[in-house]
Amino acid sequence: MKKSILIFGLVFVATMAFAQTATQPAATQPAAQAAQPAAQTATSAATAQPTQSASSPASSSGPAPSNGSIDSPQASQIGISSAQQDLREISVDKFEDDGFWSAKMPQDIGIITLRRFEGHPADAKPVPGDVKESDKYVLGVKVQFLHRAVTEAEIIPVRPIPIPGITKTLSVWVVGRNVNNVLYAIVSDHFGNLAKIYLGNLAFTGWKKLTAAIPPNIRQSDPRYNDRQGLTFEKFLIEFDPAQTYGSYYIYFDDMNAMVDLFAEDNRDADDMNDSW
Repeated sequence: MKKSILIFGLVFVATMAFAQTATQPAATQPAAQAAQPAAQTATSAATAQPTQSASSPASSSGPAPSNGSIDSPQASQIGISSAQQDLREISVDKFEDDGFWSAKMPQDIGIITLRRFEGHPADAKPVPGDVKESDKYVLGVKVQFLHRAVTEAEIIPVRPIPIPGITKTLSVWVVGRNVNNVLYAIVSDHFGNLAKIYLGNLAFTGWKKLTAAIPPNIRQSDPRYNDRQGLTFEKFLIEFDPAQTYGSYYIYFDDMNAMVDLFAEDNRDADDMNDSW
């Protein structure tokens, strides 16, 4: 009996030892196999991450989407067509006849007179294609102030001077006497409305060409009245500096010119009808 129990115990111990030995490799091997893919995955992730980071800036630094192209309309160029313009400089008046001009100012402030003198600005150039005529006189204006005041003077042609075409700029040669007065040109538009055009300050000495651009808001044409277009020169206006309204003041004028667009004038059909009836 004791012998049987001893044999049974040895068999049990051997069985347990065998079972423990068989179980240990099975548990260790999967653990090692599980650790290896984990390490491999971590290595792959570490290797792939720099590659992805390196590729990301390449995609973000690609060409930015274009905001426009050369075929896009440019607002600054709309309405500008050199084929529809014929710009020329023309002579408006040469101030050769002082009888064609008059001058006025408030009589209780000063006395104004005008006359012509021989002279001509040395830097003035003849207008291309202008009619060859005498140009040796200038128009002189003298103001004798009676007292200081806020006042102005007008130099007026005997009749308004129409300017053909669409006027772009208006210019005149003036002798200033370094006095802080201001010169304006008064013009009438297509419908007879008056406009005041700033020519410049007269605080300079000697001859100077004063030029003013005609603002586009001054209407010079209308499709319902195709028999006429352009501006009409009405007069010069001098606004005096109140601090300088004493003693005598002198100013001289010569060669009033205009830069005009004569496209419509030169391309009008000879057999076109006149709408002035």
